[in-house]
Formats: sequence, structure tokens, C-alpha cells
Amino acid sequence: MSMLSIHNPATGEILAILPADDAASVAAKSRLARAAQTAWARVALQERLACVGRFRAGVVRELESLARTMTQETGKPITMSRNELNGLLARIDFFSAETAASIASETVFDDATTQEQIEHVPLGLIANISAWNYPWFVGSNVLIPALLTGNAVLYKPSEFAALTGLAMTRLWHEAGVPKDLLACLIGAADVGSALLEQDLDGVFFTGSHATGQRIAQTLAPRLVKLQLELGGKDPSYVCADADPQTAAAALADGAMYNTGQSCCSVERIYVHEAIHDSFVQAFVETVRSFKLGDPLQDSSYIGAITRAPQLAVLQAQVDDALAKGARLLTGGKRLSGPGNWFEPTVLIEVDHRMALMREESFGPIIGIQRVSDDAEALRLMNDTRYGLTAGVYTPDAARARALLAQIDAGSVYWNCCDRVSPRLPWSGVGDSGVGLTLSRYGIQTFTRPKAWHLRRV
Repeated sequence: MSMLSIHNPATGEILAILPADDAASVAAKSRLARAAQTAWARVALQERLACVGRFRAGVVRELESLARTMTQETGKPITMSRNELNGLLARIDFFSAETAASIASETVFDDATTQEQIEHVPLGLIANISAWNYPWFVGSNVLIPALLTGNAVLYKPSEFAALTGLAMTRLWHEAGVPKDLLACLIGAADVGSALLEQDLDGVFFTGSHATGQRIAQTLAPRLVKLQLELGGKDPSYVCADADPQTAAAALADGAMYNTGQSCCSVERIYVHEAIHDSFVQAFVETVRSFKLGDPLQDSSYIGAITRAPQLAVLQAQVDDALAKGARLLTGGKRLSGPGNWFEPTVLIEVDHRMALMREESFGPIIGIQRVSDDAEALRLMNDTRYGLTAGVYTPDAARARALLAQIDAGSVYWNCCDRVSPRLPWSGVGDSGVGLTLSRYGIQTFTRPKAWHLRRV
């Protein structure tokens, strides 16, 4: 039996050594889940909702312990771990309130002889290949609606958040979800590959673009429903009429929250030349106020980098930018000592020749580029292969709407950033992925429409 070591990225210490799945155990769990799904689909929605309610109560009951586990294995500051779990409660409430209406059968035509109806039936067996940066959010965006709509789930948490994945699965089982119906798969890429070999009806993945492409290529011959959330290079534009101090405070948080390890973190900032200097001064002051330190301390805002290889990516982007003429205002390097630490980093005089402004950073570094007008900002914001989120800061609603309407992104923000709502779909354009989660659409995506043609004789 192979084993998986779980490390604390803030210290380098081993937190746990877990038995990992292999091809045989993945296949066995898949067969059991497939068999269990038929019975679960016949369970009344009210009973499934009761399981969700008990799961929610378990999260509330164990919130502090769950937050501590997440912080220890991902390096996320403890206050942000608590925020994620508290935010999860609102998502649970949304799915609980909206599922019945979202999947109710619809009569779309009815006359003296003919009735036409649409029924929403479960997909069947779902693979949920989840992420480490927001393990409760990302995992639950699939698990809750998938289970509520009558599906079975093979859930593979990231190997960098396996303890959290096991805790989540335990709470579901304690809430009354059958163990065979929801199986947790522990391991790294080999376990993910074994999972994709199973007889699946849907695959929902959050992670890197490269892995998403491999998943799509693997599944293409089998025509399995696929959702890929693959990150972004999210831009924000600060217009000439924006308040530079207010925008700087918001965007510094948007760039550095969760140590910049968010799919929708602000990764590029364009500022009109009229307020560029005052914005940059306020931005750097804010970033320098963020405390980097022990993620278990409430006062820490910048935590550890979860994956050690990302340190080299961040350093390479900084070095490339400096070599091409960027100016470093703060940060710029990995910290010495144990653990995976990178200084909060701000660069100006950047441009799109630099990897910093083109490739996903996924860390606490940001480039700020001066622009002369809205047209230049718009051109640069759309100069990307990604399209997850984008934002505009201005007091002028009409101006914001006109700009945001021309940006190719799944989510757009006016005077805000780095925000996700359960009421709105989460989707991307281009290399940011295909499909969606969240909103009523993110409930229906775990079903397939069945057309009923009914003739009275």
C-alpha cells in the first residue's frame, strides 16, 4: 500500500501519513458508488435536504477544529480559514433553498391533446476532483448540488488538502449520506488518473490549465460531461475618476488575500496616468501593512505558499520582469528558513512582454501598469488567453457598464474584486475553462433534461 505524506507548508513538518488509494481501490469504490446511486435517486428530496442540514450543523459544531486543520495543511491564515467555513454556510443555505425549484418538472406546452414536460434527472456517477486553495468552497460547490439532485460522488480532494477532504467526507457520512454513495479518494496524480478510467457520467475539476487539458483529452472519446475551472490572469482597471486610496485598499486585498492563491485573485492592475502615482503609493503602503507570519496567529494576513514548486514560478516572474525594465517597490524574493514563504511583492513599469502580466502567478505578487485612457486599458485587459474575472473602479456606473460589457470574462466587477456569490454562476472564458458551478444553473448542471411527449387519446 502506498502512503501519502501531508506537510505543513509553513514549517515543513509532517502532519500525517495517510494510506493512499490505488487503481484497485478506486475501481471498487466506483462500483459501490454506482450501485448506491440508484437507491439514492429514489430518496425524497426532503430527506436529502435533511442530510445537508445535519452536515451544516456538523460544520458549525467543528468549525474551529476544521479551520485549524485547513490552515495547518495549506498555510492559509486562520482568519481566512474561518472565513471560508463561515462563507460555506451561506452556500449551503442557498443550495438548500433553491434546489427544489431548480429541478422541478416543467410543463412547457399543454393543449387539448398534447402535453410537453421537462424532467431533470440525475447525471449518475460524478467525479469531483477538487482544489487545495479553497477546499471547502470548491469541494462543496460540487458535492452539495450533486448529492441533492440524486447523484453519487467519487471525491478526490487535492493531496495538499487531504485531511480537510477526509473531514468533509466524515461529516457527510455522519449526516446520513451512505458511505458507498460518497467515497473519498486519497492520493496524487496517479489516483486522479485511475478515477478518470471509471464509468463516469460527469467530471468536475478545479485546478491548472495543463491538468484540465489532459482531463479533457482523456475523456473526449467517451463524451463524458465535463466542467473545468482552470484559473485566470484577472485584471482590474482604475479609472481617472476613481478615488485612488479607496481603490488601492480594495485591490491590495484582492491581490494578496489568501496569499494570492485564489483563481480570482487580482493579478494585473491598470491605472490611469492621472492618478497612477497616488494609487501606487497607497497600494504599497497597504501591502506593507499586511503581516506575514505564523498562519495560526489571528494577526497574520500573509501565509505560506501551499506548494513548494510555486516559489520558483514566483521568483522567475519577478526576475523576468526586472530584467525587462520593471521596478520593484517592495518584496521580490523567497524568505530563507523552513517552510514555503514569499514576500508580498509589488512591481511597476511593467508591460505585456513580461510573464508577470501574462501567465498566472498564484502568489502574493502583482504588476501595476500605467495607461493613458480607457481604450488602452480595455485592450490590455483583453490581451490574455484567460477570462475568469475582471473589474473596473470608477464612480460612474454607465462608464463601468460600458467597459465591462467589452471584457471577455465569466464574472465582472464594478468597484469590487475577488468576490464569489452562490447566487451567480461561476464560469470562465478561453483557457479559464468550460462549464460552471453555483447559481441555479450550477444545480441543474448535475442533471440532464429528459423530454416527455404526452398525447391524450
